[in-house]
Amino acid sequence: MHTYFFILTAILYLGCALLPSRQRKTISTVVALAWLLHGAALWADVVGPDEVRVGFSMMLSATLWVSVAAYWLENRNYTLDGLRVLVLPTAALTVLLPGLFPGNMVSLVGKSPVFLWHIVISILAYSTLTIAAFHAVLMVLQESRLHTRPGSAHTTWFGAALDRLPALLTMEKILFRLIAFGFLLLTLTVASGVVFSEELFGTAFKWDHKTIFTMLSWALFGLLLIGRKWQGWRGRTALSFTLTGFAILLLAYVGSRFVLEVVLHRVLV
Repeated sequence: MHTYFFILTAILYLGCALLPSRQRKTISTVVALAWLLHGAALWADVVGPDEVRVGFSMMLSATLWVSVAAYWLENRNYTLDGLRVLVLPTAALTVLLPGLFPGNMVSLVGKSPVFLWHIVISILAYSTLTIAAFHAVLMVLQESRLHTRPGSAHTTWFGAALDRLPALLTMEKILFRLIAFGFLLLTLTVASGVVFSEELFGTAFKWDHKTIFTMLSWALFGLLLIGRKWQGWRGRTALSFTLTGFAILLLAYVGSRFVLEVVLHRVLV
């Protein structure tokens, strides 16, 4: 049944992406409905009675679920029509990915209730920081476009979407909100992994590649937030920290999981 919800969600996302911007209330209402359907279907697909599904497609779907929520909330304060035509089609695509790449089922039998919440919080943390990285890339492209002479290049659909983004200062405010929220979730992920390691995974805490990359990414995002507060870091410095922190986090989880699942066809818990 949740497969039909995924398909319906994709249709609603695409419909909202194609609606004219003047239908602001209709877009907001339908996006909220699609987001609720997306979340309900994702939860039903991922969480079973005694098992949980994990995989890179679930991660990407959850990432866009969080991204749509961020767009919807921030759109109440700012006009983010440029983000609408970028985020919603991408969400429509990723919401269908679990049907193509179902991932693996991990048993919850004998696991502590903390295990499930550790997985949920870690997915939300990775998702939020992925969105922050995507947002940072948009800012780089937006800034680059400001230096492009009018008429020097043909305006594409993507270029038109960039032109509809809010001012860079507004984009930067949204970026740091995303980073702060993602850092909080990542802190909870790291803390639960360290404190409850034996209860979560059945082994004592160990420094493997995933742990090292996650901790390094956590340190970079924390340093960025400290630098922002005490040194006023912004602009290129903020974007560099964001993209570097995300790249390291990608190495820690999504990249290795994709290679193991899709390329090597191995089960990774």
